[in-house]
Order: sequence, then structure tokens, then C-alpha cells
Amino acid sequence: MSIEEGICYTYEAALEKAIVMEEEGFRNYLYAIRIVKDRQAKAILRDAAAEELSHKNELEMALLEGHDKSAAEMTKEVPTMNLDYVYEQKEIAPDADARTSLAYAIHLEKGAIDFYQRLMKGCEGAPMASLFQRLLADESRHLKTLEDFYERHFLTEN
Repeated sequence: MSIEEGICYTYEAALEKAIVMEEEGFRNYLYAIRIVKDRQAKAILRDAAAEELSHKNELEMALLEGHDKSAAEMTKEVPTMNLDYVYEQKEIAPDADARTSLAYAIHLEKGAIDFYQRLMKGCEGAPMASLFQRLLADESRHLKTLEDFYERHFLTEN
């Protein structure tokens, strides 16, 4: 999904775009789960898919309710290791192992972060900016969790 920089949509239109983006992320994970054979890889992808569903549900509730009821939640983006720059993005293949699946998930989450950053930039000062700030923070925490898992299991010393 492409979001042009500097454009702020209405609250509803921005939510609709974010819902579509989260749905696309979920569908990418679902596709990967269906073709990957490795059990650990499937588990990693399932967890990431569940996170996308959670975000989509939150967005749909915000759309339904017409406002962001949980705006007071944490909205600070967390720093990540930027592992998406270290490992090239590849299409997922049936023989993907846990490491490859995790790198795939990292790239998908980085795409979501980029999406929300563009939405926030276009909506600076608008009422929906706090929602996108919170979603960006959620995505950055999810990316950090994936990167920490990657570091713990695949970037071990010795």
C-alpha cells in the first residue's frame, strides 16, 4: 500500500487505509504459514500474524467508535536494531527455516513502521495523529521483539 508523504486523510479514511495495510500484512503472514514446512518457522509467523489481527481489530474498533478511546496508552516509539538493513528481503519459500521466517517478519514489520511514519507525517497536529503515533509505537515494539528474538537465537557469539 502506498501513502504519499505530506497527505493527511480524514480520520475515517486514514483508519480505512491502516486497516487495509494491517490486512495485507496478515495475508502475507498467512501465505507464508501455508507454504513454510518448518515447525519453528510456522510458530514465528503465526505469532506475527496474530499481532497483525490485533492491530486490525484495534483500528476497526476506532473506526466503529469514531474516536481513539485508548489515546493515553504508550505512544513512544522504541529503538530497534534495524536488522532489515542487514538481511535482504526475500520472498518466503517452502523450505524457509526459522531464521529466514524471522527475517521475513522483520521486513514486514519494518514496512508497517514506514507506513505509519508516513501517515503521521501527513497528519501532524490532526486529531488522528495520536492514534498513528500509538500504532507506530506498537509496531516498533513488535519489531524490537522480533529483532531481540533474532539476536538471542541467531546472532549468538561463538
